[in-house]
Parts: sequence; C-alpha cells; structure tokens
Amino acid sequence: MAEMILEMKSITKTFPGVKALDDVNFKVKQGEIHALIGENGAGKSTLMKVLSGVHPHGTYDGSIIFHGKECEFKNINESEDLGIVIIHQELALIPELSIAENIFLGNEQARKGVIDWNKTITETKKLLEKVGLKVDPQEQIKNIGVGQQQLVEIAKALSKEVKLLILDEPTAALNEEDSENLLNLLLEFKKQGMTSIMISHKLKELLKVSDTITVLRDGQTIQSYGVKENEVTEARIIKDMVGRDLSNLFPDRTYNIKDNKVFEVKNWSAYHPLDTEKKILDDVNLHVKQGEIVGIAGLMGAGRTELAMSIFGKSYGKRITGQLYKGGEEVTFKDVPDAVKHGVAYVSENRKEYGLILVDSVKNNLTLANLTKVANNNILNTSQEVVEAESLKSKINIKTPSIQQKTINLSGGNQQKVVLGKWMFTDPDVLILDEPTRGIDVGAKFEIYKLINELAAQGKSIIMISSELPELLGMCDRIYTLCEGKITGDIPKEEANQETLMTYMTQNWRS
Repeated sequence: MAEMILEMKSITKTFPGVKALDDVNFKVKQGEIHALIGENGAGKSTLMKVLSGVHPHGTYDGSIIFHGKECEFKNINESEDLGIVIIHQELALIPELSIAENIFLGNEQARKGVIDWNKTITETKKLLEKVGLKVDPQEQIKNIGVGQQQLVEIAKALSKEVKLLILDEPTAALNEEDSENLLNLLLEFKKQGMTSIMISHKLKELLKVSDTITVLRDGQTIQSYGVKENEVTEARIIKDMVGRDLSNLFPDRTYNIKDNKVFEVKNWSAYHPLDTEKKILDDVNLHVKQGEIVGIAGLMGAGRTELAMSIFGKSYGKRITGQLYKGGEEVTFKDVPDAVKHGVAYVSENRKEYGLILVDSVKNNLTLANLTKVANNNILNTSQEVVEAESLKSKINIKTPSIQQKTINLSGGNQQKVVLGKWMFTDPDVLILDEPTRGIDVGAKFEIYKLINELAAQGKSIIMISSELPELLGMCDRIYTLCEGKITGDIPKEEANQETLMTYMTQNWRS
C-alpha cells in the first residue's frame, strides 16, 4: 500500500460568522492524483490555504503531517520550501513581465545580488520543455493565451522543486483542447512520481485522471473513495456533494416566448483595441425574442466576449460599425451607462475584475448599478438601500450571514448570484450572460439556471455565452455559433447537439 505523503487531521477553521471547516480529515497517498470536490462554500479552497500557509498555524485547529513530520506553516514560503506549491484559480502572473521573469519572480537566478539572465533563460527553457510549452521565454505574459499561462504557472511550480502540486480549478478558463493537454500533463507528472491535489467542478475530468476523490460538504469530510475500485459515477459524486439527487442537471422551464424581437444586432463589426487593423468581429447578425434564451457558442478566440462587450456600450473594440435595434427602433449606446439606461445589462465572465468590488459589502454591490433607485434628490437613502438589498438577497438565495458581509468572503457561487442580483436591480429587458456558471459547482449551477429560467418566464430576453456545450444545449432555445468573429450557424434547440455545434464552431462559414 502506498505511503501517505499528507495527512490533515481534525482541521477546524472559523471566520467571523461562519465555520468554514469543521473537523476535516484529509489524506493523500504518495504519487497519486487526488481530487478534492464539493459545492462552492464547502471549504475546499480554505482547506488548501490552511495546508499552504495562506492561513497560518495558530489561525486554525488541527494538525498537518507532511512526509511523516508535523508542520506548522507560518506563511506560504515555509510550505513552498518543503515542496508544497499551490496554483490558485486566479493566475498570479504579471502581464507586463516576460515568461522567464514570472517563473523566477521571488526566486531570481542571481550571483552576488545580480540576476544571471543567461541562466534564467536557460532554466526557463528547460521548465517550458517539461510542460510542453513551445514559446520564447522572453515573450510577455499578456501576449500568450490563458491555456499557455496555466502552463507557465505549472512551470513556475516546478522551479520550486514541487513534491505536492495543488491546482485550484485549473481548467475553469480553458477550452477543451487546452484542458485535455493539461490533464495529460498531470498524468505524465504522475508517472514521474509527483503527487497532485486537484480541485475542480468538471466531474468528467476528475473521473478521467483521479485515483482518489474526497468530497467536502458544509465544511465537513463526507466521503473518500478510490475511483477505479469503487466504480465511482457522476451521480454518486453529485449526491455526496449536494446531499441529494440531482436527477436532472437543468431545472424545468416555463416557456413564455413571444414573436417580437426585443433586441437585434445587424452587420456588427469591430477591430482589436490595440491592433486596429485586426478585425475581431465581422458582420455579425443576431436577435433575441421576448422570453427567449439564446446561446452563443464558440471556441476560445472566436470573439464571444468581444461581441458582448462591444455591444454593451462599446466597452471593447475600435472602429465599431453596425446597428442595434431595441423593440424595433434603432438605438445607439455611447457608453455603458447609456446601455443600462436602454435596458441592457451584461454579466461579465470575469466577476472579480469587472463584476464586483470584492472588498465592499454585499449590500453595496447589489445596489451599485442603479443607485438612483435608492436615492432621494441624489442623496443615498441608506434605509431603502438595506430594504432593497435584503429583498434581493432573499429572492436569489444569496448565502451570507449579513448583507454587510464583504463580498470577497462569499463562495464563488454566491459571488455570482451577487453579480446577477446587481444587474437584476436595474430591471433590464435584455440580459447578456457571459459564462454565468464558470467556476461554480453543480448545486450552485442549478440555482443559477433556475434564476435564468425565472427571468425568461418574466419576459426578459437572455443572451447566454458559455464554453460548456451541454449547458447551452440544456438551457437555450436557439444557439448561434461563432468562428473567427463570424456567425456560422443559427440552430434551433430541436436540431442542436454537441457534434453539430462543434462542426459550425470550427468552420468559418457564412450563416
């Protein structure tokens, strides 16, 4: 039997108003890929922050035993010195620095206080070769894709002589091809004897690569099982995660689709904001009816987010041309406030950068997009703001001890609900949702899906962008496909399947 590289015993961690971890026990065998799963807020990331020293010894109860020795990490440097390296969901790379500079940042290859650039570049090339990344070490991070950035993070971990690699949602922002490459890399590391802990909500990926799965729920260890010997299924994992069966991953829908086109985009084109000769959107035409959920499918780089942001008050792109029609009349959005004034809202794929003020309260985030609704003569009515925020919190089931809680302390799923609540507070007619369930678990996804369906039933028009084809197929009435900035298909729900969508997503046809 393989020896244990890690044992975490009776870990309990409390934040103000909430017990994040409650007597958690977690064991990892040497040389395995161990999946740690659970709903948002189950305590997965908190447990890994305890392990890596982000939450230092003394701020939690329990013990950590690594390679047979009890550890009391005061900070992340102490855990890294022993070979425990964590790669967070939000990549910790500096866009304006080169790949080599990022890999050795804080661990500079220096002689007598002077950086040895030749050694830095040579060592970077070796590390990039190990992770299968063929790029110039001196290329700036901002010039490479998200999948490549993830590999740079892993190369950075390897530079620290990693013995236990922790990956928090490593494929959340990756397309199918990049995800597959990353999973194969982890399997290759396993052959070389490396131990990995992987947090992910993509159950198919976990079942493909994991040796053992541990499920957390409400800050407690629910179950650990070997994948192969127990013939683990997605249904079993979901039941353990949420404490109930989710026989249907998508909620029932009350259809209320009218024939009128509420919002229409015609002949829409745009160029890259920096390279103004590069066309990123080419003559796009689409529409959405009242009460309809319309999907947009496309591979990474197809122009999905660029399309949404360029429509939403020209917040992305240059030399934008084309027409927008709302209720049959042409409209022009000079900027984001203008788009909001015309009843259009946009939930960004990057909630932490564009959707929320994380250090501010849930209350302030919920009312932020429509402060005039809670103001009298341009003076904020704080009592009314509390009433409105409490109403939204209840309506969309945001799990928080108080609306005064800082948003950064909420789980990913509840942060996503705050973003949706913020835009619901503007009472939009058209709601553009860009990756609305990215990085959240199946239980939280189900609640978001219910909310989207309820908005459609109320007559709202929904445009939904997603990298997950099953999500689009399960939620949408029609699906547009986008390839290289062009619409290549407009497919009704009855005719849509993954193969059809992928065909249109990869071939630059005119619809």
